[in-house]
Parts: sequence; C-alpha cells; structure tokens
Amino acid sequence: MFTAYTVVASLLSAILFLSAYTKMIRFERTTATLTKVGVAESQFAALAACEMAGGLGLLAGLSVAPLGIAAAIGVSLYFAGAVAAHVRIGDWNVDGVAPPAIILAMAVTALALRIQSA
Repeated sequence: MFTAYTVVASLLSAILFLSAYTKMIRFERTTATLTKVGVAESQFAALAACEMAGGLGLLAGLSVAPLGIAAAIGVSLYFAGAVAAHVRIGDWNVDGVAPPAIILAMAVTALALRIQSA
C-alpha cells in the first residue's frame, strides 16, 4: 500500500503545485473559474498557500505518516469545498465540477492508502 500511496501522493502533489502556480500568476482560465464560483481575487494567494501546504504535507507523509494523513484530510476538505462551490451555482459541465471532483477522489484515495500503510 505504501507504494500506491507514493504514486498517488506524488501525482496529487504535482497537481496541487500546478494549481497553486496558476492562482499565483492569475492564469486567465483559473481566474475565470474562481470568479465564476464567487472567489474574490484577494483570496487567490490564500488558496494557493493551502494547495502548496497540502502538496508539501502529502510529500512529507512519505516519511511521517501523521503528516500525510493530516494533509490528505486537509486536501479532501479543500476540494469538497470546491465541489460544493461549483454545485451551488449549478456548474455541472466538464470544465466546472469535474476537475475538483477528480482531485477530491485522489485526495480521499491518498488518505485511505496512507492510513492502510501507516
């Protein structure tokens, strides 16, 4: 199970780092999506920091199981909120709710794998 956690956590961390980067540089598509669900541009940096912390925590979880578990819980909650934000406005298209839902599924998978391999 640890090998599976390593793969999922590494891939998820890369996704989180990329997502944080797009928020920090105000990538047009990211800005449009966040604005559509009601996120103020002043909150982008805080959201990016949360994603960076989650990615770093997942990687730290390779050595310290409680950190990986805590990070996976945090990332799961973050993306559950993202899914809820898209559902709230009825954004059911493939560019709307699907990406955060997939990342949420990956975070829950990382959590389950890290708990099993602790």
